[in-house]
Formats: sequence, C-alpha cells, structure tokens
Amino acid sequence: MPRLARIPVVVVAVALAGGVSACGSTETPAAAAVDANGNQVVTVAANTDFTKPVQITVPKVDAIRAKVPKAILDRGRLVIGSGALPNGSPPLNYIGVDQRTLTGVEIDLSRLVAGVFGLTADEQNASWQNMFVRIQSGQFDVGFSNITVTEERKNQGYDFASYRQDNLGFEVNRNSTWNFDGNYQSLAGKTVAVDTGTNQEKILVEWQTKLRAEGKALEIRNFADRNSTYLALASGRVDAYLYPNPSIAHHALQTANTPNPTRSGGTYSGAGATLQGLIAATTKKGNGLAEPLAEAIDYLIEHGQYAQVLAAYGLKDEAVAKSEVNPAGLPVTNS
Repeated sequence: MPRLARIPVVVVAVALAGGVSACGSTETPAAAAVDANGNQVVTVAANTDFTKPVQITVPKVDAIRAKVPKAILDRGRLVIGSGALPNGSPPLNYIGVDQRTLTGVEIDLSRLVAGVFGLTADEQNASWQNMFVRIQSGQFDVGFSNITVTEERKNQGYDFASYRQDNLGFEVNRNSTWNFDGNYQSLAGKTVAVDTGTNQEKILVEWQTKLRAEGKALEIRNFADRNSTYLALASGRVDAYLYPNPSIAHHALQTANTPNPTRSGGTYSGAGATLQGLIAATTKKGNGLAEPLAEAIDYLIEHGQYAQVLAAYGLKDEAVAKSEVNPAGLPVTNS
C-alpha cells in the first residue's frame, strides 16, 4: 500500500497446500481435501481467533487453466508470495493462532485462485521489499499481499489483476448514528483521530482546511498508540478513527462481544477523491499470468466464493465487481 499506515495471500485444502512458517519456508505439503466430485474444499479463516472458519468448494476450471503458463502447470504448484514478515497484519496476511501457518484474506483468496487453476498453492513468506525482488526474479509466480496498483510499480516491471478496493475507513462506536457519506462536509463539527505521518492524516488535514474556509470546524486528534486511540473512541472523546479499512474490519470483529463494540462508519478510497485505489495480484510484467489470474478472480466473483471469503473477514465493503488487468493506478506523484 502507498504511504498508508503499513498493512504491510483455509484453506487447509488447496491441493497439497502446506503451512508456512514464520521464517518463510514451506512445510511438507499436506494431502488435499477433495469432495466426491474431485473439487477442492478450502477452509477459509481456519487459523484465526476472531471469525468462524468457512468451508468453500472450488473446482478446477479447464478453460482458465489452459491459459496458465506451461512451466507453472508442469511444476504443479502456484508459488504465492506474501510480504508479511516480520509480523504481518490481520486480517490480511499473518501467522495464525497455531504460530506457524500463514493465514488471512490474502492467503485464502490466493488458495482459491490456485484451486481454479488446478494447482497446489505454495505460499511463501518474505519481507515487504524482498517479496517484490522475488516476484521480479521469478521465485514467486504472484504476490497476494495487499499490493496497491500504482503507475510507478507498472513502470518498475509489474502486471496486476485487481481483486479488492484499497480503502480507508472511519471506525465508530456501534451505537453511533453517524456515517461518512463520501463528502468531507459530513465531518463538520466532528472530532476524528488519525495516526501521525500517514496518508490518511494528509487527507484529513486537507478536509479540515476546506471546512475552515467554509467557517466550519473539524478537530483532528493524534494519540501515542492505538490503545490510546480506542480508549478515546470508547469514551466519546473522539467521534471516529480514520485508519486503513481492513484493520478497522478486524478490530470490529474483535470487539463484537465486548462492552465497547465498534463498526465501520464508511469508507474512502486510499487514492483520494479522483481515483478508486485497487489491491491486485502482482506478477512480473509479461510472465503470462495476469490474464488467467483475472479470469480466475472473475470466476470466484461470479460463483460466490469471492463474497464468502470477504464476508469471513468483514471486508464486504471492499469488494470489486470485476477483476481488471493493469487498471489505472495511483499516479507517480502519489505512489
């Protein structure tokens, strides 16, 4: 993601999909869970402690598989890179509650895509920067790691197949009646918390400047850490917290049964007012994977598996209607 607070891809069941250790090496692949019709059965969110696991069936789609580069088909594995070292970020990609298996919405979706290809999902963990190096070198076939489409990354030699919106979100107390409607003017008279030095703070300051020019107030509050921010939200000292939307979804799931539950109060594109930011499967430019990746994602959208994955992680509000190959990305000046 570009300049946001860092957020830096169960599917126990994609054929021979093994766990991934925190050091980045894969374990011996386990046998695939396959139904009576030969379809792979993927257990989404199997290693989380904030949402219920969901079993999802995904078939091999021969027409899409035929477009996957032969070298990958001959290998029998789709090598999926994640930039979740050292700690990752729930609910996107991180080491699960068993302390060894890479999990999260990015991982689960990538395993479903591998299932459409009829391939084993070989998930490997790396640091954020090393993930890009390994995509370029061909060690990773594709990165599923909350990677925002940017024009700079296109120029650096990457292709993209989009699969999720890149959004900021407003977290509010569950009993709050306020919702962000996409118009900065709805923030008039509000007090909003935001982390210092982030893209979301920059956006909020721009809105504050506009409101002041209109004779209206928007108070911005910065706190030392997220715990302090959430204490301020729970006590009513702030009306909302502007933060990357996936983390808000994760926190809302965590607090659902606590005395201070929260919810999403609306989203806003991480790219700003003129462009919807997009998260995409990322490959080395010209390696032949972008088109079949987009078709696999579209298949999952059309047949409902995609919606099930996002719902399991509270990210329905980041769904896309269709995967796009190399869509417009953040301009170089904002990458």
